[in-house]
Amino acid sequence: MRRPDQQTTTRPTTGPAPETGAGTDANANADADADATVGPPPDGGAEGHPAGSRPSGIGPSAAHPAGDLTTEAVLAPYLRGQAADFLRSLRLHHEHSAPAESGGHDAAAATRALRRAARRISGSLHTFRAALDPHWADQLRAELAWLSGVLAREHAYANRLTRLVEALHQLSGPALPAARGARAATGEPAASDAQGRAALGVGAARAGALLERRLTLARTRSHSAALQALGSSRFHAVADAVALLASDVPLAPGTTGRTAEALLEPAERAEQRLLTAVAALPPADSEPYNEAQDAAWHQARLLLRLHRYAHEVVLGAAAPSLASCGHALDLHRDAVEAAAAAAAAARTPRIAPATAYALGVLHADQRHEVEAARAVFRETWPYATALTAP
Repeated sequence: MRRPDQQTTTRPTTGPAPETGAGTDANANADADADATVGPPPDGGAEGHPAGSRPSGIGPSAAHPAGDLTTEAVLAPYLRGQAADFLRSLRLHHEHSAPAESGGHDAAAATRALRRAARRISGSLHTFRAALDPHWADQLRAELAWLSGVLAREHAYANRLTRLVEALHQLSGPALPAARGARAATGEPAASDAQGRAALGVGAARAGALLERRLTLARTRSHSAALQALGSSRFHAVADAVALLASDVPLAPGTTGRTAEALLEPAERAEQRLLTAVAALPPADSEPYNEAQDAAWHQARLLLRLHRYAHEVVLGAAAPSLASCGHALDLHRDAVEAAAAAAAAARTPRIAPATAYALGVLHADQRHEVEAARAVFRETWPYATALTAP
């Protein structure tokens, strides 16, 4: 944990800039919705900081000099840049989705980039709504959320199937994994363990086939829904709105001429909502099978994403110290959804007992992955915020 006097802020600081590297984006590659696998925070990320300083490596050279720039000069270029990325990704998606194209990987990469830009535009419209035309911001944000959700489902189902099948292969290996945190009782008959391994081995193949049928069907339907959405008039209206955003950002009346300091207040509100949500998370000794606690973690993930995007707008770069904990929350979400898929498959009528047993073991394994992701988040959370519920 950090020192108790460590604080976090999105306000630029004064003084000489420390040596820094490029910021890491936790959402670049694999989002079901997390776009990328990120590494640990840079060296020095675990050290304490004086009150009012930033725990990340973003120095004032990367930050916008708020006293010299206007709100329009800071917010508008960011939104125009994300709109340009959106349109570029859309063009690449059309190119790689053509019938003559055989590279599905390129189309998937273009879809991830499209969703990445849509999320950043939508998140910025939410956080900095007061500086923008509110009617326009609310309407475009809702449409971008719809588009990002439609495009995310196919990728999510594919990743979920891969995750569950790989977990089944590991669980049905030469040894049945013991319960975590507990040791086998002394003198437990070896025949019981062998019988459990045999039952799991028999059921794992059937469970894998059942999961593949269910998730492949869901993925196919999601793919069809995505193609239908991309050809709809609703999507073309969204694309037209983003194309206009690339050249003109509708600001709220009276925003023109205001200094960029006006952006700090909504950014810090987003940060405070995140800190409050993290402080209210369940304690480390909570029951991992209590699915009612998942919602609080999902909310923290969404608030962390909004905070990261606000950080990019105000300071001009991502916060490297938030990359690892953001990735942990992405893994948490994936494990929660995988466990839910295993439980749903186990409720299939008239399945064999061995199949139900394998799915039960798989569900337990994924819930332990949920617990592991929460532990990683607590270890990598860089701010001096209590990680236990009051």
